[in-house]
Amino acid sequence: MTLATMRQRASLDIIADRGAIISNHTPSSTVAEPAAAVPDQLTRQQQQSAQPELINLAVDAQDDARSTSSSSSPAPGGDNEESDFFLGANDSQSSLGVPNLQDMQVNDEDCLPPINRLPNEILIAIFAKLNSLSDVFHVMLTCRRWARNAVDILWHRPSCTTWDKHVQICNTLSTEAPAFPYREFIKRLNLACLHDTVSDGSVVPLASCTRVERLTLTNCGKITDTGLIPLITNNDHLLALDVSNDSQITEASIYAIAQYCKRLQGLNISGCHKVSPESMITLAENCRFLKRLKLNDCQQLTNQAVLAFAEHCPNILEIDLHQCKLIGNEPVTALIEKGQALRELRLANCEMIDDNAFLSLPNRTFENLRILDLTSCDKLTDRAVQKIIEVAPRLRNLVFAKCRQLTDEALYAIAGLGKNLHFLHLGHCHQITDEAVKKLVAECNRIRYIDLGCCTHLTDDSVMKLATLPKLKRIGLVKCAQITDASVIALANANRRARLRKDAHGNVIPNEYVSMSHSSLERVHLSYCTNLTLKGILRLLKCCPRLTHLSLTGVAAFLRDDLEVFSREPPQGFTQHQRDVFCVFSGQGVVNLRKYLNQEQTFADLGLGESAGGVNGAGRDTPTGEVIQANNGDADETEVDVVDDDPEDDDMADAAPPNPTHQQPPPPPPLAPTLHPFNYVGGHPPYLPQSVPLQNGHMAPQHPPTLHHGLSIDHDVVTLSAQQAQVAGPSPSPSTSSPNQVMGPTVVNPPARMDRDRPGNPQDSA
Repeated sequence: MTLATMRQRASLDIIADRGAIISNHTPSSTVAEPAAAVPDQLTRQQQQSAQPELINLAVDAQDDARSTSSSSSPAPGGDNEESDFFLGANDSQSSLGVPNLQDMQVNDEDCLPPINRLPNEILIAIFAKLNSLSDVFHVMLTCRRWARNAVDILWHRPSCTTWDKHVQICNTLSTEAPAFPYREFIKRLNLACLHDTVSDGSVVPLASCTRVERLTLTNCGKITDTGLIPLITNNDHLLALDVSNDSQITEASIYAIAQYCKRLQGLNISGCHKVSPESMITLAENCRFLKRLKLNDCQQLTNQAVLAFAEHCPNILEIDLHQCKLIGNEPVTALIEKGQALRELRLANCEMIDDNAFLSLPNRTFENLRILDLTSCDKLTDRAVQKIIEVAPRLRNLVFAKCRQLTDEALYAIAGLGKNLHFLHLGHCHQITDEAVKKLVAECNRIRYIDLGCCTHLTDDSVMKLATLPKLKRIGLVKCAQITDASVIALANANRRARLRKDAHGNVIPNEYVSMSHSSLERVHLSYCTNLTLKGILRLLKCCPRLTHLSLTGVAAFLRDDLEVFSREPPQGFTQHQRDVFCVFSGQGVVNLRKYLNQEQTFADLGLGESAGGVNGAGRDTPTGEVIQANNGDADETEVDVVDDDPEDDDMADAAPPNPTHQQPPPPPPLAPTLHPFNYVGGHPPYLPQSVPLQNGHMAPQHPPTLHHGLSIDHDVVTLSAQQAQVAGPSPSPSTSSPNQVMGPTVVNPPARMDRDRPGNPQDSA
């Protein structure tokens, strides 16, 4: 082999390698010249100089392979002495047998893994589904492309839960040449966890974040206009601002908001007493997209300020004027009449409001209004309530607490809401009687929460009607002193329907029924109902596994040392007498109380397994050893008014079965008894043994098989005696834990959830 031939083969190897890389960027229509036509003119120096260029091409090809869009590289320039190699005709029958570059081309779709072929938009959507910030942080460490698509998610809402994390975030934002423009990624800032320490100087680095959409500075009392104004200056992206209880904020900040935040939709300045009414008028004139406005305890605001919002902000959805005592009738009428989308109107403690605020409304309906709070508007009468129901027929939450002039006529009007009514508070409306409550229950069968505290005329008659509400979750009967254990047992036995029993294979067993559901009650307030005894409360605890709050302050039967250990500690502001009678079980306290009463043998004589007819004269109870799966103690200690935005509920479930006249004992064998499953008041139906044929042809009653150690199986119900339960002790609850999150400069551990269920958390008094 001659030296010229060796040089020609070496040249072709280099060109082939280089062409294999470049061909990925060359259109498929490019036609290459036969390899045999390449002149042998490459020197050794040119071969050596081609190696770095090949490396650069490989790097460029790798970067382009990660791109979401395909691109084509331009054809080599004319000064390249090998350029004619790429422009010739295609000839696969070359004398040297070397395939052309088109045959050697490798398609990107074949060599790239599937994840790299996904567009950036799909990757961002996938990363956004990650619940853990630690996972997002590890995504960023995978490659540069993933980092570019995940960094926005990681910095979208930096968690400033501790001072150290806040300092770390501020230092990152102050970096001169950061890897990413972090300040542009921040959309939400919440410094509420640092309200005790954050001040004007500590928020200066955050002023560079000009794309913040939500800014929360709740209870940050040390922040003044000096710190707030730089945060909102030149920030036209701000949509929601919460400076509630920031007492140092004045009208200077309000004027800055009106100037720079034209797109503002939500504002909370509750407790900002230094804000002038004139500044609020300017805000209403400039921020016309406001939807949610909370002005609680801004007692300096006048009618003109609220009228400005009614005039210039027609898209208001929610407005809260709690404790704005200078507000009269005119702003209320204007807000309802001109609000095209008003859903929530809270006017608690606006003492100047009377009937004229609603009687002045035009004769048309306001379909969007869902929540109306008129607490302590004691000038209102039945006429105002009738007008409210007439113009707002789709109200779901109504609060008339301490409207002491309301009578049964108001309740008759409220009953016109029908299935739309879910939440009703009539505390201290002491003129209400049983007849009005029964009318309300008959018309509004979807009530979930009702408070009739201090309605002293109510008796067992109305409470037993309330117990038939199929979706009742919370009921307040504080100081309804005329109710007895009959009311409590009716609440316990509510909504318990029967279904046919099935065997282990899913086959229906004829004429055998079991209870399908238990009471839906979650919170029951019975403080100062002095006629209650242990028997009724024990029944309530037994039949309400979802119960998470039970208040029994002032009930003498529960002022016992062995039961008070499960109660929460009274609030600090209570007097000694109030502390002595305080008895509130909440969260885990309810669970522990239920376990204690089920295991303690001394309570067996109080009627845990006796029939409910011992009190109300009808019905039978479940067996003594019935085991009910109770709530795990997770409770929400706060009463939150929620507007249900979902479509209308389906038709209600079947009502509870009618009461029986009496239940005949089973006839002796061999005749089988006739069972009428729906003839009982509440609880499980009475158990009647079924007859089975013996080998000799006679009939004998069928009894449930017996296991060892006193356990018996009655199909799908397992019972345990009280003595055995006491020995066995409470079953351990599974522990849940969340993995520690690994955080980068902005990835931090979320704040720990406060244990609001432990006794001693004085958030809900009697």
